[in-house]
Amino acid sequence: MLHKIQSFLEVSRFKYLIFGLLIFIFSASTSSWYYTTTEELLITHSIRAILQIAMSYVIIEFLILYLLNKGKVLIFWISIVITLLTFYLICTLTHMYYLEPTFPTTYVNYLKRFTDTSFLGRFTNIGEFISRSLYLLYPTFLILVLKLYTEKQRLLKLNEQKKTTELAALKNQLNPHFLFNTLNNLHALALKKSDDTTKVIQKLSNILDYILYRCNENYVSLDKEIDLIENYLSLEKIRYADRVKISFSKNVTGQEKIAPLLLLTFIENAFKHGVKEEINQASIEINISKKGEQLIFNVKNSKPMGVDISMNKDSIGLKNIKKQLELLYPKAYDLIIENKSNSFSANLKLDII
Repeated sequence: MLHKIQSFLEVSRFKYLIFGLLIFIFSASTSSWYYTTTEELLITHSIRAILQIAMSYVIIEFLILYLLNKGKVLIFWISIVITLLTFYLICTLTHMYYLEPTFPTTYVNYLKRFTDTSFLGRFTNIGEFISRSLYLLYPTFLILVLKLYTEKQRLLKLNEQKKTTELAALKNQLNPHFLFNTLNNLHALALKKSDDTTKVIQKLSNILDYILYRCNENYVSLDKEIDLIENYLSLEKIRYADRVKISFSKNVTGQEKIAPLLLLTFIENAFKHGVKEEINQASIEINISKKGEQLIFNVKNSKPMGVDISMNKDSIGLKNIKKQLELLYPKAYDLIIENKSNSFSANLKLDII
């Protein structure tokens, strides 16, 4: 925990000096009209900038780091009050015994206001305490806000890198999974010495070209995904022939984008668990449409009696795709899976990219 807070609050002394210089330039440039000479301006705002940055350093590098971090909240706030009083004391002493006597023309109003007031009277003046405390503290607030923003940006970048890495891992897991299934199809046709083997090789070549070179982005054209699905369905029709009845309808236009291999994984799952183990004719219905700003995808396959239901719900492909949906479509998708005794269906709604 200490290491995390240290990483969050770690600022070199050099950076504090740079920030102090910026505070000095800003304060001096916005109040130059108040001073009669440049010397007064430089000396006054140099002292104030030193006090402001020194206070920021004490609060951030010591009080927050070693008290608040360790849960010593009460001691932290007591220390904050003591720190404020200490720096207010230094500020009052500097003002009263150096700035005002040295530059009486500039501080004539102060001299008139506190002519008959003792040091203790000035030090215990509530208005003076609040005014000077706020002036001393505002650089601390600025530094903390800047550090919070920097840390937030760093975490966002880390999350984005983590997301990219995880997506790459998911794709690397999914691509061999798809390739393995397709090569099994090719192997089955080769064993039959089918005339369709050449067609299958060509289709497989197109599919591999897409997987290896076209879908490295997080989102790709929906048209390309549909072409991939059609190539895949062609392979499965050759493999299963009359054993499967396939219905594929699509009603989408425009240049919608979608995560690559997203829809195909559901279709693969339908063939694997709905056709492969079916002795009689199986059926698969696929529909892709657009409604408003949503893409609607439905796939339903018949299921032979006695199939282990858990295989449908917990297949590698579906687990993988759920993770991708969470990463690429956070709170922008709705997935309903229905597992009945004689059918399995997946209904997916995606917000269009």
